Amino acid sequence: MRGQGQSNASPAVDLDQLLSALRAAYRRDGAPSLAERRADLAALRAALIENRRQLEEAINADFGHRSRHETSVMELGSTISGIDYLHKHLRRMMRPEKRHVALHMRMGSARVEYQPLGVVGIMSPWNYPLVLALMPLATALAAGNRVLLKPSEFTPTINSLLEEILGGLFSKEQVAVVNGDAAVGAAFSALPFDHLMFTGSTAVGRKVMQAASEHLVPVTLELGGKSPVIIEAGHPLDHACNGIVFGKLVSGGQTCIAPDYALVHEQDLAGFLTHYEAAVVAAYPDGPASEDYTWVFNDRHLARLNDLLEDALAKGATVREVGHKGQNAHPRAMRPTVVLNVSDDMAIAQEEIFGPILPVFTYRTLEEAIDFVDARPRPLALYYFGDDKAAQRKVLDGTTSGNVTLNGTLLHIAQDDLPFGGVGASGMGAYHGIEGFRRLSHAKGIFAQGRWNVATLLRPPFGKMAERLLRFVLR
Repeated sequence: MRGQGQSNASPAVDLDQLLSALRAAYRRDGAPSLAERRADLAALRAALIENRRQLEEAINADFGHRSRHETSVMELGSTISGIDYLHKHLRRMMRPEKRHVALHMRMGSARVEYQPLGVVGIMSPWNYPLVLALMPLATALAAGNRVLLKPSEFTPTINSLLEEILGGLFSKEQVAVVNGDAAVGAAFSALPFDHLMFTGSTAVGRKVMQAASEHLVPVTLELGGKSPVIIEAGHPLDHACNGIVFGKLVSGGQTCIAPDYALVHEQDLAGFLTHYEAAVVAAYPDGPASEDYTWVFNDRHLARLNDLLEDALAKGATVREVGHKGQNAHPRAMRPTVVLNVSDDMAIAQEEIFGPILPVFTYRTLEEAIDFVDARPRPLALYYFGDDKAAQRKVLDGTTSGNVTLNGTLLHIAQDDLPFGGVGASGMGAYHGIEGFRRLSHAKGIFAQGRWNVATLLRPPFGKMAERLLRFVLR
């Protein structure tokens, strides 16, 4: 851990100047050692444990109401688990890799060394303001980089606490926090970083990528999309619905990998609706007034969700609220809702929902369900409930998505040894696991030539020996 107790950047700090200071510090100090990187990770982990209650309260304040248990499970627990993984496996990740040497150069050796990129920019969203800021941060530190972090302007309480915590751990020449509105975010995305990580909507991701291209800055984009859940015909619906309710309604549905819609066999629709209702009641016995039920983030997001329902109703959909109504629920505690008879001309069929609304489509054959998914932009996640291995294989081979959880939802993101990332409209690049370390490292290929090798014979003036060697190499 390099540098203690200094305040991080305020919104008034010049971004170019701040980036220059980070880059100058990297050039001055070079790549940190394994011990230094592990110390940084350990310090970050300890600070999260020490400040658990304050972090839960800060996120709750920004949301209006969010279960502290959800915050600890989905944010603190995930971040600490990810830090532990990096700490444990960092020596192996940093170790140079021997590579194969061409046959005619066997007197030499080849290897790949992973070195830090330099300064990494991180833009994190409001919906998981802790884990989606700190897991990229921890990954960047593990790879030996300096970091400039721009959290969402919509979470000022947790931002202030994070700035205080990080300012107590790292110097502003190692980790700096920039707060500000969309204009600051636009300026941030245009900085000449060595790498830029952005988590957010596809629409904003396009703008970030365009801004980064001005300086040819490589980007990792974690976006979203309409993540489907397919239920195999005849699969136990209580099991499927329990998993879907967890994935759909945690954090009020405001999760980038939440199941966006369900594909149910037409013969199972009635049973699905019954079991989905029962699963909602079991999870939230007081309905949207339950202590564990998270509110929609703000009035603007609530209005957008209501607009989706009104558009669907106007175009012929059936809208059903599920679970107990609850007494004296807050207006932003939106009741879980199922939407049936959805058609492609409805906004709810096109836009990522990001709330406690579940459109349900029916299918007749598994191939029809696969075609339905495959005809749409590639999602960040896909879920399949079913035990038939051949059917699982058919879904995995027939669809392209970010990650997949079989017979569950969300939990692929909790597997620290798996990469996490999107594909196509749901993003590019991945972090978590060794893929995250390598994403934020430069893989430098090195060939150490021996004092003699056959290649020295392939230099002018060319003669008979060169011709023989070429006939052998090009045989």
